[in-house]
Amino acid sequence: MKIVCLLGSPRRKGNSSMIAERFCSTAQGLGAEVRTFALNDLSFRGCQGCMTCKTRLDRCALEDDLTEVLDAVRATDLLVLASPVYYWDVSSQMKAFLDRTYSFLVPDFIVNPRKSRLEPGKKLVFILAQNNPDRNSFTDIFKKFDYFFRAYGFSDTRLIRAFGVAAPGEVERCEEVMELAETTARELCGGQ
Repeated sequence: MKIVCLLGSPRRKGNSSMIAERFCSTAQGLGAEVRTFALNDLSFRGCQGCMTCKTRLDRCALEDDLTEVLDAVRATDLLVLASPVYYWDVSSQMKAFLDRTYSFLVPDFIVNPRKSRLEPGKKLVFILAQNNPDRNSFTDIFKKFDYFFRAYGFSDTRLIRAFGVAAPGEVERCEEVMELAETTARELCGGQ
């Protein structure tokens, strides 16, 4: 199984990154091939609204560090998106990547029953780490992006959330969350 992991935190050892690391190391132990990209280390721009991906190309027209990432997502079986919750949403690094996935949609996606250029059946693990300890806060984040990834043909989407974590590494004390990362990896990658 091929896995692409995108880290949206600007912090190298941020909590969302540590959860993703646990998921990916478990998956690798089960034989998965993992490629990880730290979005904050890449040089790229957000979607330019040029519509070239709907008129002249079947991919994003921009050529930057995200080109390789988008190609890797096209070829992967499982995508891991890990982000802290910043200002009521995913980080700006993750949001810029998500905007560029607009290129995955076919030109007539609004009326076409097959909306995506991606092969159907991919899996998604969405990881969020938030400082706010209230489990009822920010529940709209996953719902919003799950809607789009299902339109892209992702058939199995999972959410892993950590609550009340702020300082780097603090999530390691959240045994329930770290165990969920391992369990989810075994569920999604164990049947290889």
